[in-house]
Amino acid sequence: MTGPASHQIERSTLATRLGLLAGAAVLLALALAPAYLGRADLRLLGEIFLYLSLASLWNLLAGYAGLVSVGQQAFVGIGGYLLFALTIFGGVHPLIALLIIFVAGGLVSMPIAALIFRLRGAYFAIGTWVVAEVCRLGFAQLGALGGGSGISLPVKVVKSIASSRAGREAASYWLALGVAVLVIAIAWLFLRSRRGLALTAIRDNELAAASLGIDIWRTKFVVYSMVGALTTLVGALIFLQKLRISPDAAFSVNDWTAFVIFIVVIGGIGTLEGPIIGTIVFFLLRETLADLGTIYLIVLGIVATIVMLFAPKGLWGAIKHFTGFQLFPLGYRVRLAKGGKQDSASMKRDAEG
Repeated sequence: MTGPASHQIERSTLATRLGLLAGAAVLLALALAPAYLGRADLRLLGEIFLYLSLASLWNLLAGYAGLVSVGQQAFVGIGGYLLFALTIFGGVHPLIALLIIFVAGGLVSMPIAALIFRLRGAYFAIGTWVVAEVCRLGFAQLGALGGGSGISLPVKVVKSIASSRAGREAASYWLALGVAVLVIAIAWLFLRSRRGLALTAIRDNELAAASLGIDIWRTKFVVYSMVGALTTLVGALIFLQKLRISPDAAFSVNDWTAFVIFIVVIGGIGTLEGPIIGTIVFFLLRETLADLGTIYLIVLGIVATIVMLFAPKGLWGAIKHFTGFQLFPLGYRVRLAKGGKQDSASMKRDAEG
């Protein structure tokens, strides 16, 4: 989009477009990974993609809507248990079950949102955790799904995905990669829309946004429901990969919320690129230090503390500050021209703040 001859308005720069092309090349290489990677590597990459999805969704809630939830494990667990219930007792093919679970997750999130949106601040965060604990205790009472000890996915259900083990590993990998791309794409398109602009205004100043006529409750409700549906889908994929589920594993606050918050905080909350950087750093630390036991968790805490002290906007925030580069531009960039030539100076109106 161009304005008068004195300036030009654009969303992206040449560096951004080159970055997207490089990202597309990486995505293509990842899509072809089953052809040249072993089973262990595929499982690790699949886990990375699923954590990236969870981190991006939590970031959309906390970083843009201001909804700091510590109970997203509720949707992870619900997604996992719905997968087992639909495939074991309903005879539904796992791939069809994933579509049903996505819709069911959105429907389940609506009454939860209506309930916990009555709370504010720390009370909201505690409320989400209470909901997750209620879900954990509730599913632990379901003897048909293994009760407190859990249940494994039957062999016939596993083989319905693909006849060979290599085929199942590849299918699980592609599903994890696909949902990560889907989550990031939905978040990007949503934040570039009018509703996304309203969400950014709410994050920056809720009172001012309300004075401009923005329906704050409805906007947050839409975001929470969308995140709930996608998180439930991710949860189903997590336990489709694991092939076994139990209440403690499904509703683990440590695995599905604490680590996710760590990823977003060190990567950069309120940016689409932050969870990507954070996920890479988290898995590098985990794969390097996991054998050290409790020292691994101590190192994670030290890294998080250092980043919060010296880079409050996360690692991506520091990169953006020094380079001005954005992989997923959400706002506009105004470039001034002098004497018919573009000047290197620019004024930015960035929707990410």
